[in-house]
Amino acid sequence: MAKGCKERKSSMKGAWITIGSFDGIHLGHQKIIKKLIEGAKKMDVPSIVITFFPHPAILIRNITDPYYLTSPEEKDRILSKLGVNSILTVHFNHSISRLSSRDFINTLHRQLKFTCLLVGYDFRLGADRKGNLKRLEYLGNKIGFCVHAITPLQQQSKPISSSVIRAALKNSDLNTANTMLGHPYSIKGTVVHGDGRGKHIGIPTANLSVWEKKLIPAAGVYASYAFINRKRFPAVVGIGFRPTFYEIQEQQTIEAHVLNFSNQIYGMQMELQFISRLRKEKKFRSVNGLMKQIRTDISNAKEVLANDKTPTYISS
Repeated sequence: MAKGCKERKSSMKGAWITIGSFDGIHLGHQKIIKKLIEGAKKMDVPSIVITFFPHPAILIRNITDPYYLTSPEEKDRILSKLGVNSILTVHFNHSISRLSSRDFINTLHRQLKFTCLLVGYDFRLGADRKGNLKRLEYLGNKIGFCVHAITPLQQQSKPISSSVIRAALKNSDLNTANTMLGHPYSIKGTVVHGDGRGKHIGIPTANLSVWEKKLIPAAGVYASYAFINRKRFPAVVGIGFRPTFYEIQEQQTIEAHVLNFSNQIYGMQMELQFISRLRKEKKFRSVNGLMKQIRTDISNAKEVLANDKTPTYISS
């Protein structure tokens, strides 16, 4: 069931585990991970995160729009940086979705022989959705593992959750998203050729092609950091449909003007971390009007980034 279990289960015996989608690795997730690692270290056993791909909601609710806050690679990278010993990914399919909480836990326990399970306060497992805390404690007593429920973290009286973060990003509320994440929201992709308009008007931009399932922040202009070859540069990032140049453009673009940088980077990987939304996307009457606004955006971005103290995860 879990990728890699057969090869590594002997070294995982007695482990402390947690189960969840962990999309975004927000502060609530980080609280669970921290407790998991601390408990496992005290017991001198491995700490394991059991996660899913695809995200169960995508399969169950037939979601087709970009949804993920973190790609599987990004999730693995962040969890590793937090200090988790192992990350096991369950390929979530219709067969898995039909398992009861009892069958899922029994199968997992046969493979890992884990001794403790940590979950969030509202965790539910299984096709019947009856695998709540009370049910898991019953299964733990029967099979032989302890269960710890972690109380939720809240932000402005709202429980921190991936769904709230997704809604915030879609509604241009980057501050709420970043605060709940505990780090800047980021996207990573390959620098590709655009239409060359930025270079033509003297403000060259790097066009980013990203994973099509990754949730992109709302259209607008952002003060950001660009990571290229593990080096960080200030940047102004425009997301949208370039209404000044196109009446109708179906494909949304992500363009980064990287400050103090002039190297050719086509085909290279770039990560963008979004620090603050400067303004919404706007159609200008002339290219000169757009250029004047971009110069203002650059000045505003420099000021924002000069005063920024947001913790960052360095790109790998």
